[in-house]
Amino acid sequence: MDDEEEVPLAGKVRDKLVEAKQGWARDGRLLTGTTSSPDRDRLPPGQRLVTDFPVLDLGVQPDVNRANFRLRVEGLCAAPLRLTLDEFMALPQQERVNDIHCVTQWSRYDNSWQGVPVPDLLAMARPKDEARFVALTSYDGYTTNLAMDDFARPENLFAHSWAGAPLERQHGGPVRLVVPHLYFWKSPKWITRVELLRDDRPGFWEVRGYSNRGDPWTEERYG
Repeated sequence: MDDEEEVPLAGKVRDKLVEAKQGWARDGRLLTGTTSSPDRDRLPPGQRLVTDFPVLDLGVQPDVNRANFRLRVEGLCAAPLRLTLDEFMALPQQERVNDIHCVTQWSRYDNSWQGVPVPDLLAMARPKDEARFVALTSYDGYTTNLAMDDFARPENLFAHSWAGAPLERQHGGPVRLVVPHLYFWKSPKWITRVELLRDDRPGFWEVRGYSNRGDPWTEERYG
């Protein structure tokens, strides 16, 4: 294992939590049977608005050494990337303000993020024409997947700050992905690897009964 992947892990995977969430998928919990669109309704079906920032994870929070952090973009690309945190922070930075929607039913409006837009890193890595999907891996071992069309959108950000301050560890610091148009499990914390793929590779929740895409406005909670 590379030295940048050797990070202390606080806690352990909460098996009962994972089993409960799988039960939600089997039972179709929280589904309202309605659909909407962001053009019509700001709050997706079945969601409730919160003003705090709930912390959800698998029970493990990696203590990422900022000096050893690496963000890798590899797979089907002509110029693979392996960025240190200093190199990542030296790239042109932008701010995004968006709403986020968790599959556990909470939504939070007007989140201000700072970081590097996903299309900028993709341009540096130069994806090959056959790259149609991405597999995402976090420092805690969590994985998820996205179609390239969902991943490469201009509003998506590799974020290092939220509300003007560096991301706290509990919220995914030093760097997390933010994909606001999909349920928030598609925005992994503690991101370390982006692999460009020809074929789809479902991740942790997708193989446990959750939707492969996760559109909140059509209630794609489960597969």
